[in-house]
Amino acid sequence: MNTPEIEELKRLVEERYGKKLSTTTDFDEFSLMLQRKHEISVSSSTLKRLYGYVGDSHNPRVQTLDALATYLEFKDYAGFVDWLKTSTRYNSSFFDAGQLVSSDLEPGECVEIGWSPNRVLRLEYLGDSTYRVLEARNSKIQSGDMFVTGCFIKKSPLFLPYIERNGERTASFVAGRNGGLSIVKKINA
Repeated sequence: MNTPEIEELKRLVEERYGKKLSTTTDFDEFSLMLQRKHEISVSSSTLKRLYGYVGDSHNPRVQTLDALATYLEFKDYAGFVDWLKTSTRYNSSFFDAGQLVSSDLEPGECVEIGWSPNRVLRLEYLGDSTYRVLEARNSKIQSGDMFVTGCFIKKSPLFLPYIERNGERTASFVAGRNGGLSIVKKINA
């Protein structure tokens, strides 16, 4: 079983290598490159197990993790994990976003959201983080649909657990998958 730290190690190894490790040839070539260029010995079969290419329920050996951390120019895996804990690259943080929070609205107020390419929804806030679509342009969401969300954040996708349509719930929906919402504003009805 891999931890988030191991998953990040694997991701960074592929990033540095410049190629995803996903085929037998990929693992063979990477193992050979590690040995020849860096004098690091990790077998192709070990890499396949680590990356889940072959089924194996064993935890990776520390020697394997140390070798891959060394490839990333850390002293060992423990040093890599320490770096993860202190790196600002992975810290949570507050951010200033063009956002509209449901709890700041009164029932009956209207909101407009939009995303590329030319999708626009005009919404009525019903209370309890629930919205009814008043107008939909160029979207799979339709007038009369309802959904629940706590907020709209500009430049971030809108993830909805479901859309209620004609008394039925749809599958989950994402608006603005590429580039996020480009319009987020309160409007007059």
